[in-house]
Amino acid sequence: RAWAHALRGGGRIPRTGDAQADADELLGADAELAARPAPLWHRLGPLTPIAVRTALGCALAGYASLALGIGRPYWALVTAAALYQANITLTWSRAVQRVVGNLAGVLFFAAIAPLAHLGQVPLVLCCLALNFGAEALITRNYWLGSVCVTPMALLVTEFAGYQAPGELMTERAVDTLVGALVGFLAAVVVTNRRAGGRVEQAVTAADRARERTARLLAEPAPAP
Repeated sequence: RAWAHALRGGGRIPRTGDAQADADELLGADAELAARPAPLWHRLGPLTPIAVRTALGCALAGYASLALGIGRPYWALVTAAALYQANITLTWSRAVQRVVGNLAGVLFFAAIAPLAHLGQVPLVLCCLALNFGAEALITRNYWLGSVCVTPMALLVTEFAGYQAPGELMTERAVDTLVGALVGFLAAVVVTNRRAGGRVEQAVTAADRARERTARLLAEPAPAP
């Protein structure tokens, strides 16, 4: 409480009183900063599969939507980009949630479209309410958040002018299915087989560090 009270004022920052602990922490930070950084290709290596997967899936989803003659192929591209997770299992789960949430959101849009078309004020109020619902739900349950995001995205397109609800609903549903299908196929094709090996190497390194620390602590006078 004393530190919190001192931080409220405009004076000097209070000291913690444990100078040795602060010095040890700074020593560890200095040692980490002084270490030679890994080569750029080594640092970017783990990100290569997800980058290739995202680029391929988004490009193919956009081209597939264009080939079908859909007016808004960027919806398919965004759907494909939203799928990719750490592994295929999580990607499949996200794909199912995305499809279910978007299709339910299309039905929700059909229900509220007559209300939003009453005027500019109802349209803005509907978008604000849907935005609040999306922010409140998206981090807790992705498909429930998508139920709010989808009608909001469809209503936002009407800010520039009236859009036929049936056309919007059809394009959104088709783009969602195309993006999810093509995006998941790209995730299956572009694998990341080295991920398991990296996890095993990290666990082995952690075990070695733990054993070394235990040996140092067991000595009468541990070396720095």
